Amino acid sequence: GIEFIHSYVFNKVEHIRFNSTVGRYVGYTELGLKNAEAWNKGPQLGQEQAELERVCKPNAALEYRAILDKT
Repeated sequence: GIEFIHSYVFNKVEHIRFNSTVGRYVGYTELGLKNAEAWNKGPQLGQEQAELERVCKPNAALEYRAILDKT
């Protein structure tokens, strides 16, 4: 399978991350924890999951085929 990770970094510190394998946001700082809790309950979670379906899965299939064609 594929894994989609969307990290939110400020001043070289990762505050929050959406990981498609986990299926939710995870916070790594005090602010990130608060945002993760809110975003997991709001429309942001659905938007990330839609990006996985809209962008990642179709492109992964194309890349995989391209790799197979070269071997």
